[in-house]
Amino acid sequence: MKDCEQTPPRQDGPAEGLIRIRLDLAYHGAEFSGWARQRGRRTVQGELEDALQVVTRSAEPFALTVAGRTDAGVHARGQVAHVDLPVELWALHGEKLLRRLAGRLPGDIRVYRLSEAPAGFDARFAAIWRRYAYRVADNQGGVDPLLRGHVLWHDRPLDIAKMNEAARLLVGEHDFAAYCKKREGATTIRTLLELHWERVPADGHTAGLAGDLAVATVRADAFCHNMVRALVGAMLLVGDGHRPVEFPGEVLAGGVRNSAVNVIRPYGLTLEEVGYPADDQLAERNRTARRLRTLPGS
Repeated sequence: MKDCEQTPPRQDGPAEGLIRIRLDLAYHGAEFSGWARQRGRRTVQGELEDALQVVTRSAEPFALTVAGRTDAGVHARGQVAHVDLPVELWALHGEKLLRRLAGRLPGDIRVYRLSEAPAGFDARFAAIWRRYAYRVADNQGGVDPLLRGHVLWHDRPLDIAKMNEAARLLVGEHDFAAYCKKREGATTIRTLLELHWERVPADGHTAGLAGDLAVATVRADAFCHNMVRALVGAMLLVGDGHRPVEFPGEVLAGGVRNSAVNVIRPYGLTLEEVGYPADDQLAERNRTARRLRTLPGS
């Protein structure tokens, strides 16, 4: 989750002769070194850009822009990206691209929708929130083997009420430096819109055997590197009784990383959904999101 807020060269839309296409996609992150293309590593962006180049029979790849760059091992079922394609290519191949991509992409990536983006749309900068879920099993017998790829096992019972009490202390606009891996020139100020825990059935077919899951819903305007996994790690310490309810808030107020807070494993984390404003507000959101944020009075 690496939504760095450095200001790039301004670009509110595609260049002349190009059309912006929105991709809605999902992937299982276990075999990927994250979203971003890396030399010598398998990444979601690399697989998608290579497949797009092949199915469009293009000499050069088309660069993708994504709503949120997920880390190695993190999954997505509601990821959004965009790509700028030549108008002629889209007119000629647009209706066939979805099926062609399905035939070319590996089984752990699916593009399930391709659509012409409205004016002002930018998958990253026009987004107003991203929603993640982190799934934890605290059943003493462990995780259902059929769910092990996207559920973390915690070997102590979790008190959901205490975790929700701790979560309320974190909601709002704050500097989340204590929960982020800082990047040069980027801010760690974020607005955490929603953070809560609930119990859900592990699997409708095995509810009596696998018990239920503790699921965190985490929604913010953007996330910095490791933010969700560190927040969940702090709240697990509250849930299993190792720390008091006030602990996550105290870490936040301290402004520096706390050695007691683990950045927990990535495979329990899934990007569920990305939110965008109404079409007539996209361009303004695109512009304002590029500004480096500060807290009032700083």
